[in-house]
Amino acid sequence: MTPAELRSRVLATLQSIAPEIEPAELRDEIPLRQQVDLDSMDWLHFLTGLHEDLQVDIPEADYGRLVTLTDVLTYLRARLEPKSGG
Repeated sequence: MTPAELRSRVLATLQSIAPEIEPAELRDEIPLRQQVDLDSMDWLHFLTGLHEDLQVDIPEADYGRLVTLTDVLTYLRARLEPKSGG
């Protein structure tokens, strides 16, 4: 999956939780919850939606690392990369 495809899917998941957002207006380095005004339940639904859409496990212990759009994209990209065999 290309970075653009991943970003599109993340934003689509976010819009399913907060349909009023304008993805083009989101800033990558500003906390998403601050920009979109998500409460803790909305944030949990967003992370769960990412898990369901992308089939990526997001342990609760990692939730605190996912603050900005950049954080979310970097985290997901790392988990979607094919693992090299050894």
